[in-house]
Amino acid sequence: MHRLAKILGIITTMLICTMIAGESKAQSRNDTIPVRFVLSGTDTIPSITLQIYEVYAQLPRRLRKERERWTRLRNAVYVTYPYAVAASRILKDVNAHLQTLPNKKARKEYLQSKEKELRAAFGNKLENLSVYQGKVLMKLIHRETGENCYEIVKELKGGFNARVFQTVAFFFGGNLKSEFDPKDDHDIELIVQEIRLYNYYN
Repeated sequence: MHRLAKILGIITTMLICTMIAGESKAQSRNDTIPVRFVLSGTDTIPSITLQIYEVYAQLPRRLRKERERWTRLRNAVYVTYPYAVAASRILKDVNAHLQTLPNKKARKEYLQSKEKELRAAFGNKLENLSVYQGKVLMKLIHRETGENCYEIVKELKGGFNARVFQTVAFFFGGNLKSEFDPKDDHDIELIVQEIRLYNYYN
């Protein structure tokens, strides 16, 4: 009787091992990603080793401020650069067309019609810019055209209008005479090159 119990125990053990092996093969056959597993009784438990991640302390205040400054500037350049490129193209077209007009009256009529057209196309968009974005836009316009906004307004609308607009800009903390300086505005240049690199505005 003792011998029979021993034989039954061996057979039972072999059956369990066969079932476990068959189950693990069936699982690995059905899984799309083979993984290691651990046997716990009759359960097959996947065992995955996760990648090691390093957790760093919060950035120092000085670096957080610098990152915020850079992010704000980058967003402003991305928003305003298309307008600066458009301004450069429009200014060239307007100046070329003005050369073909015979007198001051024709020039004035053309400029009025062009201003109305530009207000319809860009008015709402430009009005939604923040003061900071407006300052960045003025620098970008100078970068693209070679003229500051004061000179452009003076050339197209006269000295009086240029002074009026300059006064309004001054009260909002702006300056129509602000110009792009490759040394002082190096960060703006880097962001513009980033935009051009990705063929946004070539």
